[in-house]
Formats: sequence, structure tokens, C-alpha cells
Amino acid sequence: MASGRVLVVDDEQNLRKAVHRTLTKAGYDVIEAEDGGKAIAAVQLGDNALRLDVIICDVHMPKVGGKEVIAYFKSQFPSVPIIVLTGDPQYKDASDFLTNGAAAYLAKPFEPAALVKTVAKCVEKHVFHY
Repeated sequence: MASGRVLVVDDEQNLRKAVHRTLTKAGYDVIEAEDGGKAIAAVQLGDNALRLDVIICDVHMPKVGGKEVIAYFKSQFPSVPIIVLTGDPQYKDASDFLTNGAAAYLAKPFEPAALVKTVAKCVEKHVFHY
């Protein structure tokens, strides 16, 4: 069984809940945030990002969008891998995210097994980064 702490940032509640269920069943501790502002606030209010092993972040969200959230986490916690999500599989900035430090990219909808495999690889990279 896997272990690690994952922050899921997505404005789609059904998707967040599905990711939460899938990763919890795989053995991960999952924290949810419905938008970028709440994700940043959660970390600033005591959810220590240094204890996060992976951040999963949607690109298109209201208020504070994915680009801003990803830039914030990369600047503040560069060792924590970020998995970028988008509902637009042709999203032109996907390669930009990967070039600028995102660890992986998943297009919605994705298979639960692909999610678990991607998270496991990212957790392993983060653990070995220490």
C-alpha cells in the first residue's frame, strides 16, 4: 500500500471527490481545495507544504487559476512535485507547464489506475529528493 500526502486543487467537486476516493483507497492522505486561493490559504494556515508529497492542480479555476497556483507552489516549495490537470486534452500550455517544472500532466477524464501510477511516481521522486 502506498503512502504520502496529496493536495488536490480543483473547482469540480465531483472530480475532487473521485480523486480523493481513488487515492485514499491507494493509501494516500488527501487534502482538498476547491480553488487556488483556498489551496494557498490552507498551506499558509498551517497545512505545511513541506509535508506534502504531491500537489494535483487543475488549470482552469475561478478566482486564483492553476497557472498562478502552480507558480506559487513552485516558488515556495520547489521540491514538491505538481501534477497538472485539465479538461482540455489539446491544452496548448501543457508543454509549458512541463517545461516550467510540473512533474506530470493528466487530461480529464483519466483512468484511476493512471492517476495512482502518476502520483506514486511523483511521491517516489519527492521522497528521493530529500
